[in-house]
Amino acid sequence: MEITEITVTLRNEEKLKAFVNVTFDDQFVVRGMKVIKGATGFFISMPSRKMPDGSFKDIAHPINKDFREFIEKMILDKYNSTLEEEKSEDVVSKESS
Repeated sequence: MEITEITVTLRNEEKLKAFVNVTFDDQFVVRGMKVIKGATGFFISMPSRKMPDGSFKDIAHPINKDFREFIEKMILDKYNSTLEEEKSEDVVSKESS
């Protein structure tokens, strides 16, 4: 299985830093992942649904630690590159103003 696309929509909230969609093999997409800034750094929150008791249950998630670490690294790398692109665009637009 190959990750063929990662789209990042940046947010500038205290903890929520981005929404992420990941496409696998150009055939299957998982939407609604989140980049969260936690007390010890950034982590990925899987798409979830609120249960009647108020708790949240993942809708989709990695089954093993190795794949979780792999997908988190891919997403955080894309998040960081998207953040850098936006900063570069802001500098260019300010310079041309």
